[in-house]
Amino acid sequence: MTKFVSRFVKDESGATAIEYGLIAALIAVVIISAVTALGTTIKTKFNAVVTGMGGTAGA
Repeated sequence: MTKFVSRFVKDESGATAIEYGLIAALIAVVIISAVTALGTTIKTKFNAVVTGMGGTAGA
């Protein structure tokens, strides 16, 4: 039993896959945040252009 526990504690075979998964999740969060912020800014600019041309800005 102690041999099994010792082997289990030293085993790092899944650590790399978990690390890559965490990095991918972090990158996804950053991309989603950037796109959301950029999308809001672009929407505001387009609404200003439409209003400036005498139209009605959409929702």
